[in-house]
Amino acid sequence: MVTGRKSGGYRVDREILDEERLEELSQRLNISQTRPPLSYRLKNSLRCSLPTLKRRVVGCLPVLYWLPRYSIWDYGMPDLVSGISVGIMHLPQGMAYSLLASLPPVFGLYTSFYPALVYFFFGSSRHISIGTFTILSIMVGSVVERLAPDTNFLVINGTNVTADLDITARDLYRVQVAAATTVLAGLIQMILGLVQFGFVGTYLSEPLVRGYTSAAAVHAVVAQLKYIFGVSPTRFSGPLSLVYTLVDVCMLLPSTHLPTLLASVVSIIVLIIAKELNNRFRKKLPVPVPVELIVIVVGTLISFYTHLNETYEISVVGEIPNGLQPPTMPKTSVFSEVVVDAFALAIVGYAISISLGKTFALKHGYKVDSNQELVALGLSNAVGGCFQCYSVCASMSRSLIQETTGGRTQMAGVASAVIVLVTVLKLGPLFQDLPEAVLAAIVFVNLKGMFKQYTDIVTLWRSSKIDLLVWLVTWVSTVLFNLDMGLGASIGFALLTVIFRTQRPRYSVLGHLPGTDLYLDMETHKKVREVPGITIFRSSATIYFANAELYLEALKQKSGLDITKMITYKRRQEAKQRKREMRAARRARREAKRQKQALRLASQRSRRTVFSVEEEAGQLREMGGDSVQEEELSWKERENSTVFVMPETPHNSWVYLKGTDPETTTLGSMSDLQDGDITTLGSSSEDTLSRDLERVSLGSLGKWTWDIHSIILDISPANFIDTVAIKTLRNIFHDFGEIDVDIYIAGCQAPVVEQMEQGGFFSDIPKERLFTTVHDAVLHCLNHRAAGTLASYETTVDVNHQPTHQSSKL
Repeated sequence: MVTGRKSGGYRVDREILDEERLEELSQRLNISQTRPPLSYRLKNSLRCSLPTLKRRVVGCLPVLYWLPRYSIWDYGMPDLVSGISVGIMHLPQGMAYSLLASLPPVFGLYTSFYPALVYFFFGSSRHISIGTFTILSIMVGSVVERLAPDTNFLVINGTNVTADLDITARDLYRVQVAAATTVLAGLIQMILGLVQFGFVGTYLSEPLVRGYTSAAAVHAVVAQLKYIFGVSPTRFSGPLSLVYTLVDVCMLLPSTHLPTLLASVVSIIVLIIAKELNNRFRKKLPVPVPVELIVIVVGTLISFYTHLNETYEISVVGEIPNGLQPPTMPKTSVFSEVVVDAFALAIVGYAISISLGKTFALKHGYKVDSNQELVALGLSNAVGGCFQCYSVCASMSRSLIQETTGGRTQMAGVASAVIVLVTVLKLGPLFQDLPEAVLAAIVFVNLKGMFKQYTDIVTLWRSSKIDLLVWLVTWVSTVLFNLDMGLGASIGFALLTVIFRTQRPRYSVLGHLPGTDLYLDMETHKKVREVPGITIFRSSATIYFANAELYLEALKQKSGLDITKMITYKRRQEAKQRKREMRAARRARREAKRQKQALRLASQRSRRTVFSVEEEAGQLREMGGDSVQEEELSWKERENSTVFVMPETPHNSWVYLKGTDPETTTLGSMSDLQDGDITTLGSSSEDTLSRDLERVSLGSLGKWTWDIHSIILDISPANFIDTVAIKTLRNIFHDFGEIDVDIYIAGCQAPVVEQMEQGGFFSDIPKERLFTTVHDAVLHCLNHRAAGTLASYETTVDVNHQPTHQSSKL
């Protein structure tokens, strides 16, 4: 280790890496980066020791981890109280949300029982409550009514032309469709979990989820209007189905069933008042008051004793069978028709569950495995679908009750499942006279939390316009194109915003903060100063095919060097230079040809050893001929008269007499000829050109002047690089090199360097152009290109430190 001298209060200790040390580090790195062969890795992965087997089994069955450590004295009573509270909530929500799924209410109770038991064994969260949920119920209902509309189950009477609806056949087929969709969604979740695809939920951002749930609440409200007003609108499917349904309901408002509307309004008012009182006194109450259950019990008693169905024709739940249904195989023939809906159910259900699970895990200090949650939800749906349940996920309201009432583990889920089981086995027939309007009122009031999400518009307007746009696009697409297509459109738009942000990042020029090795944006930090002769350019995003061209344009703008125009201008000048050279070469060849002809004529005059060019030209003119006349004109162009002395023997050298007067000329050798006297006789055409034509450069042309000798590209924000970006960087190196500006790269991460090597970036660009930090690159530039400015810069930077090339670490 060496210590550089201290300048301006700045001191850095660094290790000098000589060639031996660099070679040693490179060998170590190559050994560490060498991957073992595939056969060895496969063999190693198949090995399983006892601790590894135990760890994998516990990972697949998290209950084996916490159940042996379960303390009845510490956790038993809190879990029991919490489970009873959640189980009481399961009853009204299960029956109410089954209306959203267009299924008989008893199947909502089944859905609250089986999946909770399966999740007890495989789930990794201790506080979420698995069962029916508003959003998934709406999504299942849209699938069910699309594949099993009422029009497919009309039975024409033999006595008249009217048609009756076969409710039993319709409900049976709808249950089969819902169960098949649920099983397929569960299989998708299991496959995603087994292939470690738990990160898929991260593509659903919070603005997207909140906008999606707000739009789903609109679907839920519209779906409950027929129960609240007592009308029978036509059910539409496909895009704009919500709009068509709402228009149809509005057209049927004059035929509203007033007793049903009265029951709905009274139930809504009672529920709202009771819930507000619950929230106000929740700190004083040991457990929340089960408002929904009380309303259901009171509504059932009133309906039973006043005969609301017979007297006022208010629709009631109807027959609820005792006991549980035996397992059945799903209707696989509908898989191809519901695969898209099943995938949407799998993703949405997982995203809601994992967000709640991670929230409670962070609060109580344990970890939730994303992939295991996918497997647990998949098994809950797949097994539940075989028992005629529909898709489930975590419920926010029930999970909050389970956590706030003291629930510690999933034993609370087992307790709630027992409450549901007792209801299905013994108490189910008691709810046969429950008005459907009461269940619709429960659904309507429970959507109040989703209606509050519309305040996100104001919050996002102040914080992020892009997130607000994602929220609005998600809401509009979900409302107009239904839940499945709306989810796909919203995810696509959210990914487009990410691409747009990376395509339009912030480009900045960095300056040095005196007394440190920090380089900050010169526009936002006033104390930084520009490094003389060096431009440090940074992009806030990675460089890839979508923004590579924009990166180059921003570099031109920030550096003040329009490299495209400069290179184009230089190419034109070089083309002009080549044309001049070609013309000079043609003239030289003609000149050489004339000289050879003159020599042949002169050699014929064997008796005369000395002649003048003018005399020879006169004789040639007497002999006649166009070629001779051209030769005469060419020779007359010379201002000085040069007299040549021919050798008397073929082996002697030529000598010449230089001067205007042949009588007073001096004799010399050909090596004494000066520029402009004569071209060497008998030479090749290449020798007739200028031997060292000046190379065209922009500096010599004088069109542009600049004081930048180096540009440092800080690509530390880049986490990957593609072939388009590699090609762009190579072009930057070559183009700026043509105007004598050196390019360096700083802050390049190791994976990016590997990708650059694979892309052939270093085939013609040395690795010495890579530096670990911007400061190292600046020191290198100052030591090699800025000797004049080095002294002035030493006041803030210790230039005696040894810069570290990043290539030494590769």
